[in-house]
Amino acid sequence: MKKLLFAGLLSVFMAKVAVAQDFDFNEMEYTPHQTTFQLFASPAAKSVKVRIYKDGLGGKPMKTVGMKREGDVWTATVKGDLMGRFYTFDTGYGETPGVFAKAVGVNGKRGAIIDEEKTFPDDWCCDQHPIIKSPADLVVYEMHHRDFSIARKDAKFPGKFLALTEPWAIEHLTELGVNAVHILPSYDYGSVDETKLDQPQYNWGYDPVNYNVPEGSYSTDPYDPVCRIREFKQMVQALHKAGIAVILDVVYNHTYDIDHSNFQRTYPDYYYRVGSNGSGCGNETASEKPMMRKFMIESVKYWYNEFRIDGFRFDLMGCHDIETMNLIRQELNKLDPSIIIYGEGWSAGPCALPNEQLGMKANILKMPGIAAFSDEIRDALRGPFDDDKKGGWLAGVPDQEESLKFGIVGAISHPQVDMTKVNYSKAPWATEPTQMMSYVSCHDDMCLVDRLRASIPGITEEELIRLDLLAQTAVFTSQGTPFMLSGEELLRTKQGVHNSFESPDAINQLDWANKERYPQVFKYYKDLIALRHNHPAFRLGDAHLVRKHLEFLKTPDGVVAFRLKDYAGRDDWRNIIVILNANRETATVSIPKGMYTVVCKDGEINEQSTNKIFGRRTTVSPQSALILHD
Repeated sequence: MKKLLFAGLLSVFMAKVAVAQDFDFNEMEYTPHQTTFQLFASPAAKSVKVRIYKDGLGGKPMKTVGMKREGDVWTATVKGDLMGRFYTFDTGYGETPGVFAKAVGVNGKRGAIIDEEKTFPDDWCCDQHPIIKSPADLVVYEMHHRDFSIARKDAKFPGKFLALTEPWAIEHLTELGVNAVHILPSYDYGSVDETKLDQPQYNWGYDPVNYNVPEGSYSTDPYDPVCRIREFKQMVQALHKAGIAVILDVVYNHTYDIDHSNFQRTYPDYYYRVGSNGSGCGNETASEKPMMRKFMIESVKYWYNEFRIDGFRFDLMGCHDIETMNLIRQELNKLDPSIIIYGEGWSAGPCALPNEQLGMKANILKMPGIAAFSDEIRDALRGPFDDDKKGGWLAGVPDQEESLKFGIVGAISHPQVDMTKVNYSKAPWATEPTQMMSYVSCHDDMCLVDRLRASIPGITEEELIRLDLLAQTAVFTSQGTPFMLSGEELLRTKQGVHNSFESPDAINQLDWANKERYPQVFKYYKDLIALRHNHPAFRLGDAHLVRKHLEFLKTPDGVVAFRLKDYAGRDDWRNIIVILNANRETATVSIPKGMYTVVCKDGEINEQSTNKIFGRRTTVSPQSALILHD
């Protein structure tokens, strides 16, 4: 009898689990005759109600309906045509639009019932993802909507999604040559009050509220639920027409807060690792829990299917468990194997799970098709993240060459890289070079110009420009996927601010006058990106090919040189030699004997150069790169 009773209870429990696991987070389904609401919510809730409102903010509910429970899923059907209305759920912990609202009113307080077709731009049906054969072919340009356009004098929509549809914006990006734009968090976030956009407000947006709805402050009308969605799609469409992929910064590791979060108000404590702070933000989500894992998977699929996003950058990926990240990769592969996934291979503090279970950089070997940022090449070039005044190889700090070489090969094993001398990592962590993002600066750090000024006292403008161009030459000739911060091509400064997440526009905005003020800088970036695009030797995308064709040359201290030999990647050039000299003196380097054409020298790149050198040795100007081919 006891066995039968236990079996019965177990059967009921398993049925309830199945109901939850089958729930696809489709929390609202509209028809002209009725709207069905569903919510995965705490079984401890005594009741769950859905409220219908006329407006997205303020006013009393037009109707309140009790929901019925089946396991952990609560349902209700409201008769009549609710098009244009707003709704909230209430489980007893405060009203919420649910965890997977797809349209919201101002400040994301209430879900919205909208006509999806009205969110489609003209010719949306014809929009196509750019063809991405390999992540190695990408040049990723990280931008914040407001930074990029707020100070642009001819912008019609400064600080908005639509700024990226304007001719000046598309022309700048295509002239520069980037083919992927990484947009900082663009979902509905909490730190900007959308009802007060006439007042100065700024944030990067790493404080999620509604993960699956575009941010209202970047739209022309945050009160209109359709507007933000349509304008986001117009942005994607314009970039796609220009052959530029769109990568979305996703922040599933924490929320704006806990007590007021949609997660906590629907199912208290379920979505979080209670008491753990690996996010460094006072809360840490629990990716290993079945429904949090399912939420993340459904969310990225939704952004791909609904908004045609081409890739995802995972904030603090080291907070997420490996199994979840691999499942996300597998599910996206079913949609499109070319979708790029990369993230920060670290956390901001100790997580509740052990490191060997987390998406840390050291575990990238266990996550095929997922890349991580290389802080090895970043800090080798310009110095450690936690000390702005301490320099790196660019500042003449010794013993950084091996770390730079590790970055050049794409964090894979290479017979000429001595891992005992590499910073942070004592073993290769990438199986393929495409699993490494190569960069020298990004949004949450001093930009390159400011870091050079902070770490090299008395640096002149001439020296600053030389080192800036040298640093990016190392990044763009490396075998990983190159990544740059928006505005670096304009010699961007943030006035020395390291963490400018809530600094005013005066700190964060791009100074577009620098394009005319420093034309040689923009031209070098443009030509460097073109060099990478034109020559597959710099983007082999395969660890075996890198080990076969890339060899390092013997150099004096402060110099790193390598040869891409024997028509690497079926390149038109037989042998390419890249020499990077950080010294303040001219360096002499031995090279294989031959006749070479000089295509990069003294801060200028010219692939059609007729400048020749012959011999076994060559000289490299101070703080510059020399690139030769035969």
